[in-house]
Amino acid sequence: MTKENPFGQVLVALITPFTSEGEVDWADVEKHIDSVISSGADGIVVTGTTGETSTLTDPEKIKLVEVAKSVSGGRAKIITGGGSNETAHAIELYKASEKAGADGVMIVTPYYNKPTQSGVLTHFRMIADATDLPVILYDIPGRTGIPITYETILRAAKHPNILAVKDAKGDFSEVSRVLNQTDLMYFSGDDSNVLPHLSIGASGLIGVTVNIAPAPYRVIVDAVNAGDLATATAAHQALEPLVRAAMAHVPGTVAAKYILHGLGRISSPRVRLPLVGPEDAEAALIEDELALVSGIEGLDLSNFRPDRNAAAGGALPKIAGATR
Repeated sequence: MTKENPFGQVLVALITPFTSEGEVDWADVEKHIDSVISSGADGIVVTGTTGETSTLTDPEKIKLVEVAKSVSGGRAKIITGGGSNETAHAIELYKASEKAGADGVMIVTPYYNKPTQSGVLTHFRMIADATDLPVILYDIPGRTGIPITYETILRAAKHPNILAVKDAKGDFSEVSRVLNQTDLMYFSGDDSNVLPHLSIGASGLIGVTVNIAPAPYRVIVDAVNAGDLATATAAHQALEPLVRAAMAHVPGTVAAKYILHGLGRISSPRVRLPLVGPEDAEAALIEDELALVSGIEGLDLSNFRPDRNAAAGGALPKIAGATR
């Protein structure tokens, strides 16, 4: 991590561990954060898509920042993700996150409303105006319904607080274009494309699979930094079946929790409705992919004990989530 990069390079899109009843398991949150940092992550993105931001309450989101900051103890940067598709609500959340100790914010493109690019840009600028924290823009049209267009990215890049983009669009020619014309940093938002992103100048990654295996992503980033393509490629290839297990069959949150629970690293694989655990056929596909995994530093699957019954269905928490 350089002085110019205030976010880190190996960032985990953190799951939010729940109890079997669907409440946040704060002991597991602390244990999991400590584990991923100890294994190579230098950035923690809480309350993002993988953290089930859509069904977290605002107090839960702020407490996640506070807990992550405390557990990190300065070992990793704490980035708050998610936000809101209501600009005023997003501003409130990010101000509260800054007060709680966040080191940066990640703003997702407004979803569901389908604003014009002028509205998208106004949303970003108003939030960036409201905080002194460095900002990552999150471009994921598959979830939000709209992209951040190239022209909007160029205009957003002129804001002094907007420093980076998390790219889940996979348009590498556009990434190269933006890197050539701005000082923005790029973070790979697609676990299977981490090495390709880094190879054309990305600064790092924000990954789901990092929850399960941070060490090989550290290897990839350090190898790219050192110009060692062979080492980076070997780690990338070893990760391929794990990435497929986590990302190809069910939402990444669901698969990551299923795998982490099977490894004994979280107490429950529960997700909140409308997410549900993998059905038998989906669980079988995940397990088949995991059977192909080998040679990943820090990941021992010999003790993997999946529990499809524990993962089945989804939870309704006692207090409804994100809307005010």
